[in-house]
Amino acid sequence: MKTDSKFSALLTTSVLALGGLALQAADTPPQKPNILFIAVDDLRPELGCYGKDYIKSPNIDGLAKSGIVFNRAYCQQAVCSPSRSSLLTGTRPDTTKVWDLVTHFRAALPDVVTLGQHFKQNGYFVQGMGKIYHGNLDDVPTWSVPWQTPKAIKYALPENLASSPTKVEGEPDDAVKPSKKKKSKAAGGDSEEGGGLKGTVYECADVPDNTYQDGKVAELAVKTLRDLSKKPEPFFLAVGFIKPHLPWVSPKKYWDMYDESKIALAPNPFYPKDAPDYAIRKFDGEIYQYRGMAAKGQPVSGELARKLKHGYYAGVSYSDAQVGLVLDELKRLSLDKNTIVILWGDHGWKLGEHSSWGKHSNVENDVNAPLILSAPGMKNAG
Repeated sequence: MKTDSKFSALLTTSVLALGGLALQAADTPPQKPNILFIAVDDLRPELGCYGKDYIKSPNIDGLAKSGIVFNRAYCQQAVCSPSRSSLLTGTRPDTTKVWDLVTHFRAALPDVVTLGQHFKQNGYFVQGMGKIYHGNLDDVPTWSVPWQTPKAIKYALPENLASSPTKVEGEPDDAVKPSKKKKSKAAGGDSEEGGGLKGTVYECADVPDNTYQDGKVAELAVKTLRDLSKKPEPFFLAVGFIKPHLPWVSPKKYWDMYDESKIALAPNPFYPKDAPDYAIRKFDGEIYQYRGMAAKGQPVSGELARKLKHGYYAGVSYSDAQVGLVLDELKRLSLDKNTIVILWGDHGWKLGEHSSWGKHSNVENDVNAPLILSAPGMKNAG
């Protein structure tokens, strides 16, 4: 029995049922609710609404107060494209045949109906922007109009931009099939994944939010909501933010939210007992291709670990602010009264746990991800 093939339809039905109950509870005329689907890359369930009060995430926390927080949401595979392809098609990675960052699910599933496509086939106007599918991968049948992502510089500081092989955020410099590994010298030692140095691992620059891609995506989402509010049909709007994905680049005001000296190090910086060597890639992964990271095979000092976590936390708060811009506009337009909001993280990330910095394994830090669902008029909100 194929248990995964109907997941997209099941998720859609569940969302619409919740929306229908919410609308009835609010005593409004029955109508199809809008859907705002927000995807955040590499986001751990390390937020205020998950009991981590040291994280500054007021906008996501506000969404949580009006909805349901899922504490045990897990991804199918702790890699961007496999996880996203799985959720958006309702099938497992072994069905999509997507285990890397370059394979498109339609190669194995040419006729699969994606989540957005299902809404489109049922009277919705479906639009997407930012990182929904991985990188530059797209799926034309999903959308009513072409998917788009605003271009933005990868780094704001001239010295960092000059030393980066890619100048534009989102360029596929990490899209290398595992079967085609190549060795090259990078700042962190020999790399077997990306073919070379990607740039500096973090940046703190005193610049506006829209200097980087997420700020531009938020602005585009705000403009799009204004346009969608004038359309007669309900909408499904997918908005994807890339931070806190590497490199940990955020405007200075988000770095200033945290006192680096008070950032706690991972409580379990040791390899799991009796775990085989291949279970966790201790000194491997994307972060070792960035300048400023410890050399491969060398432990990360406490000072560097705090700096890295500081950069990650700043990225979380930066993305949270962009989520807030979108949610504020939704409310300003009074669309919040008839819009179900879903915030989803594609997987977690290790920040020194198990002596590792990255994802790509099956430990709890990698596969447990945030999931928040909010519908207007929910009886048990919060």
